[in-house]
Amino acid sequence: MFQPVGRVDDADPPVFAKVQACFAEALGLDVEEVGFDRRVLADLGAESLDLLDIAFRLERAFDIRIPRGGIEQNSRQGLAEGEAYEVNGVLTAAALDRLAEMMPEVDRSEFRDGLKVSEVPTLWRVGTFYNISAGLMAQKAAG
Repeated sequence: MFQPVGRVDDADPPVFAKVQACFAEALGLDVEEVGFDRRVLADLGAESLDLLDIAFRLERAFDIRIPRGGIEQNSRQGLAEGEAYEVNGVLTAAALDRLAEMMPEVDRSEFRDGLKVSEVPTLWRVGTFYNISAGLMAQKAAG
C-alpha cells in the first residue's frame, strides 16, 4: 500500500521529474522553480483552470485518472463512523488530523483550528500532486 511522502528525498526521482515537468509546462515555469514543497496557488501562481490543466497533464503522463474532489473524499472516508468532516464549512479536529495524515508534505501547523473547507486548496503543494499521482499508480499496479 502506498504511503504518501513528506519530503522530496523520499520521492521516486523519475516520478517527481514528470510531476515537475507537468507543472512547468502548465504554468510556463522552469522545472527548477517547481519544488516539492512549493505551494501550488501562492508560490507558483496557479489558478483554478491551471489546476485542471495540471491534473490532465498528470493523467496523461502517468496513465491514471485523478478523481475530482479526491482529497476531500479520501479524508471523509478516513473518519470514524459518525465523525463530522465539517461544521458550517469549518473543518473539524478529526478532519484536520485526517488531512494532515494524508498530506505529510504540508507542515502540521498549517492544519489549524478554524480552517475552512474552501481553504484546503491553499495548502496544496507540488508534493501533494506527487503523492496523488504516485498513490494512483500504486493502486493501478496492485489491480
